[in-house]
Amino acid sequence: MSEPRPTRVRVTGPPRHVRPGAARPALDDSSTLGGVYLGSLLREQGRLAVRVLGLLVLLVGSLPLVFHLAPGLARLELLGLGLAWLLLGVLVYPLLVVMGWRFVVRAERNERDFADLMDERRR
Repeated sequence: MSEPRPTRVRVTGPPRHVRPGAARPALDDSSTLGGVYLGSLLREQGRLAVRVLGLLVLLVGSLPLVFHLAPGLARLELLGLGLAWLLLGVLVYPLLVVMGWRFVVRAERNERDFADLMDERRR
């Protein structure tokens, strides 16, 4: 006789860190309290996005203005490249990676705090 087949497991992504215990109750968006909680989370995530976008515009968007107002900076050369090309073409990318990573970390913290709030509400 053949051995029984193992049960199939669907892999959809990295494992989630779910606390053991009962499943979380569904948050009813149509209820007043559910709307307040979800609105609070959405506002906080929106504020975070606006802050990160503002910092990006301030740091990266102002560079062309700085080089326009101080043309002497644009003529400087480092490592055989003009300072403007070095900043806008090379050094911007590590900044974008760091800002994106920080955004994800803070957004996940907001969601974790929201989940903890839902757990406290359930008790």
